[in-house]
Amino acid sequence: MQNRKFKYSKFLLNKNYNFNRDYVLKYLPSKFLIDAYKSISKWKGYHPTPLLNLNKLKKDLKLNNIFYKDESKRFNLKSFKALGGAYAVEKIFKKKNKITVSSATAGNHGKSVAWGAKRLKLKCKIFVSQHVSKTRVDEIKKFGAEVIRVKGNYENSLRKCQILSKKNNWSIIQDVSTKNYRYVPQLTMAGYSILIREISEQTNQYITHIFLQAGVGGLAAGLVAGVAKYFKRIPKIIIVEPDRADCVLQSIKSKKLKKIKIKKESIMGGMSCNEMSLVPWQILKKATNCCVSVTDNNVARIVAKLKDKKFSKASIIGGECATPGIIALIGIWNDKKTRKLINLNQNSNVLVIGCEGNADVKLYKQLLSKGRK
Repeated sequence: MQNRKFKYSKFLLNKNYNFNRDYVLKYLPSKFLIDAYKSISKWKGYHPTPLLNLNKLKKDLKLNNIFYKDESKRFNLKSFKALGGAYAVEKIFKKKNKITVSSATAGNHGKSVAWGAKRLKLKCKIFVSQHVSKTRVDEIKKFGAEVIRVKGNYENSLRKCQILSKKNNWSIIQDVSTKNYRYVPQLTMAGYSILIREISEQTNQYITHIFLQAGVGGLAAGLVAGVAKYFKRIPKIIIVEPDRADCVLQSIKSKKLKKIKIKKESIMGGMSCNEMSLVPWQILKKATNCCVSVTDNNVARIVAKLKDKKFSKASIIGGECATPGIIALIGIWNDKKTRKLINLNQNSNVLVIGCEGNADVKLYKQLLSKGRK
């Protein structure tokens, strides 16, 4: 099978690995996770997203199970981000009332914030860099938000958001935490932890390996907190990043937060980040078993294989950021030494996160077409 050609770029074992439930939940407390579930599960249209089995791929890799959490079915936003930004908007609104919310985004987070603002009839300002596609901008505008384009990269859009928000007294709903900005990102990550709560009730199989995508680390840290809270056994936690933006890998390697230079943006736009968020760093620096980076080369191929039932009986719509866990899994499986190192074998129950569907419809169509060639 073509899968034999898949390779990863870099692999790093975390020498400081020491998973401790209390330590993880110190940075993202249990009460946050409980409250997030209590609130979000009452929202109109809430239901757990499917946990699919990639039964054809598991057969090929001779693994016990490969579970795929399909976030393309999350509310009507086609992304796990629906659980984060919109929940943070709700919590901040309850504290302050009559607010204008603002955020900088590469796409899905801003869409969630805009959706959350629309639910509560709030004004919303979303800042995007020049790299964010028109399709993603149009999706955000659908929810009535004003979208402000900023020259340069994501960082530039964030800076502009911070300056104008301070000037106009807007409430920033950002998913990136810093020394003096933790609460809102913690709310966002608490929303993400719901994925793990759902999974713990969707299968009685113990998960042995989780492949978690990382940009600034919010999804990964939110899910790791979910693991600490809801899983009886702790699986191996493998962080996956684009090789052009491997800030988690570089930080764990350096044993300190490391800002990297992105020479060329990855096609996995939501993961093309040059620096980790602070709270995720505090969690992931100890909870991560290993880090893997992958190239953009196989993204289109995985998008097509998911859609064309090559991995499972079901046809799955997975966007560009839904692919890296599968790419890393196959890449590691193809490397006997690394496979052995992380105990990947016929007894393994692997979980990959299909974190988005065709959130960028135009890009999705392009990738699908390219992947089928």
